[in-house]
Amino acid sequence: MLQPLQSNARAPLFVAPLVATLLALAPAGAQAAWPDKPIRFMVGSVPGGTTDLVARAVSDKMSAALGQQLVVENHAGANQMIAAELTAKSAPDGYTLLMAPAGFTINPAIYKRMAYDAQKDFTPVGMVANVPNVLVTNLNLPAKSVKELVALAQSRPGKLNYGSSGVGSPSHLSGALFELLGKAKMTHVPYKGTGPALTDLMGGQLEVLFPSIPGALPFITSHKMNALGVTSLRRSVVLPDLPTIAESGVPGYDVGSWFAVMGPAALPKPIVDKLNGAIAQTLATPEVRKVFLRDGTEPAPGTPAELANTVKTEIAKWKQVTQAAGIVAE
Repeated sequence: MLQPLQSNARAPLFVAPLVATLLALAPAGAQAAWPDKPIRFMVGSVPGGTTDLVARAVSDKMSAALGQQLVVENHAGANQMIAAELTAKSAPDGYTLLMAPAGFTINPAIYKRMAYDAQKDFTPVGMVANVPNVLVTNLNLPAKSVKELVALAQSRPGKLNYGSSGVGSPSHLSGALFELLGKAKMTHVPYKGTGPALTDLMGGQLEVLFPSIPGALPFITSHKMNALGVTSLRRSVVLPDLPTIAESGVPGYDVGSWFAVMGPAALPKPIVDKLNGAIAQTLATPEVRKVFLRDGTEPAPGTPAELANTVKTEIAKWKQVTQAAGIVAE
């Protein structure tokens, strides 16, 4: 007949470590079930901005792949650093992600003080898209090729103006690198967004601009501005007949505008791997590819290690360019 345990029995000595072991294993079990609630998808632009459009283009399919909804949250301002800071300071549990634009690697080059470290405070998850910029001019400018534009700018140092969506933006750095490598001094005119700059370009108040292809494509195809070249090393799949700037007279020129998913530092590898797989699955769907290519955006899946290398090399590159061009945040 079983006897009840006495207060001096040895059983509690066995039970206590067993309970401790089970409690220690609990986080692993909870992690294996990730995700079990909606995921915040931080975007540093206003609704309708390019970063926002890319995030929303993939959010539904990624939600389906993960079994939980990705909820896009817009936190615009400070060159998209508000959204990045919120992500960096969130818990590394996979429930807060950032859609990082190429400007993520430019900001460390132009801001002396930032609330986060672009490398130490984030976990690279995976690249999502490449969105090359394009060199466009107003219809009245006599230069009809990259070589002619370089020659014209060299003959009129500082007389030609080029616009951008703001100091330190990819369109600004595209122009700065063009000046450096082309040895062609122009005057930078920053705008509060690409839209007003495109309007002034078509109106004749602005002469040169380096917008993203999605923003400029409707005006290029309707012949409201001249397109001279794309900023990336490879030609664009949506403008295959348009040469790159590098092959058109400015060797070494390369400005790749991209978008990638980042998480806070110390994001567990199983979560990173699951997210990366969801990105690859999403970018392979015909619906997403159709939306991307229609807008001039190129699907670009990749590994976390490849994204980490891109972030590292881009930060170093833009520090060199901004120092040589004397660019600092206002």
